[in-house]
Amino acid sequence: MAEVDVQSITTPVTILYCDACGMPPEYCEYGPDFETHCLPWLKKAHPHLLARLHGGRSSNNNNDDDNDDGNNAGPTAPWTTKERLIAFYTKYQPDKLDGIDGILEKYSGKEDKLFTALVKKYGPEPEDPFYLGSDSDDDDSDDGGVNEQLEGMDLGGNKKKRRGAAAKKVNKVDTRVIVQKILRNRKKAVTHVVGLDTAPGIKLKEASKAFSKRFAGSSSVKDKEIIIQGDHLEEVAEMIVTKFGVSGDAVFLDLDGEFVSYA
Repeated sequence: MAEVDVQSITTPVTILYCDACGMPPEYCEYGPDFETHCLPWLKKAHPHLLARLHGGRSSNNNNDDDNDDGNNAGPTAPWTTKERLIAFYTKYQPDKLDGIDGILEKYSGKEDKLFTALVKKYGPEPEDPFYLGSDSDDDDSDDGGVNEQLEGMDLGGNKKKRRGAAAKKVNKVDTRVIVQKILRNRKKAVTHVVGLDTAPGIKLKEASKAFSKRFAGSSSVKDKEIIIQGDHLEEVAEMIVTKFGVSGDAVFLDLDGEFVSYA
């Protein structure tokens, strides 16, 4: 009988996989979502491993966050697909939380259709806190002063100032809506709608809910702007015209800083 080399016998090894990208944490930094998804997950779930793998990266980010936001920093990245689904079922069907992994596996590659069906069956998707933050410097820099540009646009020719009832009538129909795409963290995009409050008969919160249902994603109102998760520039403009009855002449697309009429 052949002798067994005891030293060659190995024991099972438990391997940790990143909850954001599915790779071992040692390889996360080579993926496209390291900064936006993997790094926040490591920082929250395995801070000691993060310190061992990436050294000063965590401490530098923490210092930046402390300087910018204080001790009450908001989320640094949007929800992953799994986090979106957990939030959805937590709100509508908590008893199905144990089956999240199975649902994700079943609908792998068809996540958009999954969320569309869930929104249609249960209601609007819960809002991602990442898109509700009020202390985002990127928003201020990327908006490019759209509100100021919107106010300064001359869409009706050079008109003389009027007084009294005539002036009130002109202001009432002076509708100008701008739709623009904003990049966050250089990868994730959101669609901003500015000026929809100038359209008569439209309530921003109701419009926000309609956008959320249409695109199966979060949509919120902030400072009279509607912020929609994802890049839906053309679709949003079309919806403003067809669903809300705004004239195409009053809707403008922000294309790399140039305002183009949707009409």
